[in-house]
Amino acid sequence: MNDPNANHPSEPAAASARIDDVGEFLLHALELEHESAARYEQLADSMEVHHNQEVATLFRRLARLSDEHAARIGKRASGIALPQIAPWEFKWNFPEGSDVGHSLDADVNYQMSALQALELALHNETRGQAFYARTAAESTHPEVRRLAEKMRAEEEEHRNLLRELIAQQRPRVSDQQTDLDPPHMPG
Repeated sequence: MNDPNANHPSEPAAASARIDDVGEFLLHALELEHESAARYEQLADSMEVHHNQEVATLFRRLARLSDEHAARIGKRASGIALPQIAPWEFKWNFPEGSDVGHSLDADVNYQMSALQALELALHNETRGQAFYARTAAESTHPEVRRLAEKMRAEEEEHRNLLRELIAQQRPRVSDQQTDLDPPHMPG
């Protein structure tokens, strides 16, 4: 008979998702920023293909911000041995029961308005902030907690910037394009 606990770690899930090593934390932070920048670049490319230059430019700006943040994290990680972690072993510990951990890829389309792109970016910054906040709250390592709290605050600054940009876009909501030749979607 199979042991029902054979494939489960002996430590609680919260402890196994906790990050208590500075190198491991910085690797997670770098991955978060690199993935964000890459995704924004992909979205910008897609928007350019569909002649949505305003949104493409916005996504490129967001990619640059992510690259700049990654560069600062990389500078901080200089001289620290970063661990090798398989993609499926990263500890993306988003709060349980929240939609923060979910991607909004289904909301991306070639007719996105700048407002929709900004709302997507705000969701992504919220995801990053939630990761840093939870890491700061759960880590037992003082330096990890300090760094996570600092990065949480930076993500909040990014969220505030996006909220300001969203507020500027709201009066332009009527700019949403109508697709005169929508793709055929078999039902």
